[in-house]
Amino acid sequence: MSEENTEITMMDAPVYLDYNFTAGAATSRFLSAIKQGRLVGQRCPSCGKVYVPPRGSCAKCGVATREDVPLQSTATVQSFTIVYLPIPGNPIKPPYIIANLVLDGADISFIHLISECNNDDVRIGQRVQAVWKPEAEWGYAMENIAYFKPLDEAAVNPDEVGQ
Repeated sequence: MSEENTEITMMDAPVYLDYNFTAGAATSRFLSAIKQGRLVGQRCPSCGKVYVPPRGSCAKCGVATREDVPLQSTATVQSFTIVYLPIPGNPIKPPYIIANLVLDGADISFIHLISECNNDDVRIGQRVQAVWKPEAEWGYAMENIAYFKPLDEAAVNPDEVGQ
């Protein structure tokens, strides 16, 4: 068989892409606050929902969000999963918890780790507190918060989380 008639059914073609991300005004203000150890969201002038991280506009109303809202570093677990499978290149070893958290004063959840607890004890409605990395390690990233840990507080009714 000549090479001209050879059918190629598979080949390795690794692709590596570098991305440059432009944050925009709302995200830039959020990341600047994170660098200072503060959490901020933005309130929709129409429906009043507070977004964190801010997106610059309300997903529900489609209007610009310009009012910055200072937020506490306490939150409520809206949902969670226990990860048992290792992720290549991830320094966190399973099992660990990834949760959708709603910061006090916010209406929309974001994803972060929960630690300093028995994974089987985590519940929807559970109250948690941010554990920040040492200030010398802070950058312009949500990773300034190492993880959230459970608080010794009563759980919130799951129907009221993120409402």
